[in-house]
Formats: sequence, structure tokens, C-alpha cells
Amino acid sequence: MLDADRLARARRTRLNADRRRRGERIWPESFADRLTSPLPGPREQWQLLRRGRPRVDRTDAVRIPIDRSGLLRATGQDQTVVTWVGHATFALQMGGLTVLTDPIWSDAMPGVSRRVTPPGIAWAELPPIDAVLISHNHYDHLDAPTIRRLPRDTPVFVPAALGEWFTRRGFTAVSEFDWWESTTLAGVTFDFVPSHHWSRRSLTDTCKTLWGGWVLTDDNGQRIYFAGDTGSGHWFGEIRSRYPGIDVALLPVGAYHPRWFMQTVHLDPEEAVQACGDLGAARMATMHWGTFVLTGEPLTEPRERAQRAWAAAGRRREDLWDLAIGESRALPR
Repeated sequence: MLDADRLARARRTRLNADRRRRGERIWPESFADRLTSPLPGPREQWQLLRRGRPRVDRTDAVRIPIDRSGLLRATGQDQTVVTWVGHATFALQMGGLTVLTDPIWSDAMPGVSRRVTPPGIAWAELPPIDAVLISHNHYDHLDAPTIRRLPRDTPVFVPAALGEWFTRRGFTAVSEFDWWESTTLAGVTFDFVPSHHWSRRSLTDTCKTLWGGWVLTDDNGQRIYFAGDTGSGHWFGEIRSRYPGIDVALLPVGAYHPRWFMQTVHLDPEEAVQACGDLGAARMATMHWGTFVLTGEPLTEPRERAQRAWAAAGRRREDLWDLAIGESRALPR
């Protein structure tokens, strides 16, 4: 492990030297100071290993709703359409653009069994992709086989220090962002915002790249918040103060069991409903459930608990977008 750490540090030193020569931005060696809470330590990880992999009834997959009617196409630049492909992947049509979030069309990923539901939209059905948003580098949010299917000139917006992962694969329009930084593409503004999470893709790169969510705003003032992965905490109120009037918040409601292990980095359904209120969002779209077996809760429980929590909060039923996989919804004009 020490040798691996030294190799990783040497590689980062070389990369930073190359960046300096090109006049590019230099990121810190680690973003661990951005953690909201300490990550589970060896003792907690050992307890989780002792309990073994969760046994989840995969036959419940037949109860996960799937909409096979196909992608609803926006009728103009002033129409915003949200389509849930599965997990944290959405196809967002906004301001005349088509944007993918954390795209994963693969059947499986390292360390996780095969997906229990297919992608809600076939890759061939997608219109040309104008931009890709990445929230962080975990395998269920940054899927190399899917990324390889994209044209190499696709604009890709990524967290700080993650750009090199894409440029090594030939992508030519990669932009890195720190929290609260933004860019504009064809009249749509993309703001990278904090989340209560972390990053790691190997044993030696914990918190070496940043993590976060995205706020998209079009010229008409319509606004979408995509959380990526996050636990509960103070950032939602800060996002609300900077970006008021969120029309729909795309919030994770799954991968929360066992709670003692997941609570700092993954919302449960009740916390997601609370987060929607803290954000001041008019609507909530559920995600991060029903696609992969990541943790121990029953497959359909996240959606059912979100429905109950939404009702208990006194919110209008039509403002809970508990979408079927493949389902599209259009924001009111």
C-alpha cells in the first residue's frame, strides 16, 4: 500500500508539473477537508464485512415501474423535460439542450451484481448529447463503458481534479469546477454546488477529486437541481439561498441501509423529502433506487417510503415525481 501511495503521489506531482507548464489550474492533493462528517473507519468497515452482503429479494424487481413509451421530446427551447433513465441518470432537455447526468447504461459495474432493471431509454433513442454532468467518481456515477460511447468532443462538466480521467480517454471539451463555480452553454447556466458525500475510485485515491451536485438554469428562469449522491446537512439551505426558485429537485432516495453506516453520505427517503423543503424546491423527482442492489433495503421500499413521507409533509401529490424508469415529465411553461 505504501508503494501504491508513493506512486499515486508521484503521478499527481507529474500531472501538476504538466499543468503548470500549460498554465492550467492546480488543484490540492486532497479534498478531505471538504468532508462534512468523517468517513467510516476500519472498525465500522469491519463490522459491515462481518455482517456480510445484504440479501435483497431480486424477484421484487417486477414491482419496479418501467415506462416503455419512449423519450418525450421537448417541443421547443422554452420547454423543459426530465426523463429518468435509471439510478442517477437523467436525460434533461432544457433550453434546447439535451444533457445527461451521471450516465450509466452498463449492465454491471465493479463489485456490484447486474442491474435489476434495464435503462429506461435505449442509447440509440437519445438525441445528440450537448453536455454531460458528472457529480463524482464512484463507479455507479462515472461509468467508463458508457463514457466511451460518447463522441470525444462532447462537453463534459466534472468536479475539480477529475478532468484528467477524461482527457486520458481522448475527450477534448472537459471543464473542471470547484464548488459554487459555473459556466454557460447555449443560454443554460450550470452551477456546481456542494454535497455531503466523498470520492474514491481505487484504494489510493480517497477524496483526491471533488464531489457535488449541479444546478441548471435556463434563460426563462426554469431551474433544476441534480444532487448526485448526498447525505443530509446544511448545504441544502445554502443552495436555496443562492439559487431560489428551484422547479424540481432530483434527489436520491435509495442506498441507505444499514443506516448506521450510510447516514452521513446517503439520504433516506424521509431525509430526501426534508431536503426538498430545505431547498425550497417546488417538486421532487426520486432517483438512486430500483436499478442496482447497492445496500440492504428492499428494492421498492425507497419509493414507497418517499410517497408516505411526501404525504406526511402535506405536499401536493402531483409535485412528487416518483417516476417510473423511462418516464418523462415536462415542467409547466
